Amino acid sequence: MRSGGCPAGSGRALRLDPFALPVRYAASDAAADEQVREVELHRTRVVVRRSLAGMRMALNLPVSAFAGVGLRLLTGEGGAQAAVVLAHPDPGLALPLYVSAEADDAVADWRSWGAVLGLPLLVEREDGSWREPFTRLGALRLGEVRPRRRRRSALKRRRPSILLRRARGELTAAAPVHRGEREIIARN
Repeated sequence: MRSGGCPAGSGRALRLDPFALPVRYAASDAAADEQVREVELHRTRVVVRRSLAGMRMALNLPVSAFAGVGLRLLTGEGGAQAAVVLAHPDPGLALPLYVSAEADDAVADWRSWGAVLGLPLLVEREDGSWREPFTRLGALRLGEVRPRRRRRSALKRRRPSILLRRARGELTAAAPVHRGEREIIARN
């Protein structure tokens, strides 16, 4: 695990690797005494340590207590930045995972964090609330219906075409029907 006051990555941007868990890093906290909180992030739990009014505390939360992995747009004096956060219903417990000016990298990390932690992907609205950009049915993400596979493709010769031509069997009137018998035994 990484320890120390600096977050993983460069000094200006925060980038945590979702595939290198567990990780320990420092995040800013306006309510804490030293304006810093220590975060330990595991696949199943999150431990947040901070000091508030001289009293040290540690919050041990399961990852399932978080609403999802959120994508947030930050605007400031340095320009626009994209941030990936571990969104919680209490905004004070939201944890930054990735902050950078590169939007494409942020979207890739956003999807990676959602897959690693098993949480839904969220996007922040203008009022600060979170919404899901994709429709879901439970844990299954719903999307557009894909078109049927083309028959004249390069892989056509690899697929058996008999499956496309086979007709369904039908019961005719000439088929024998055995009613009232106890057993039907086939003998040589």
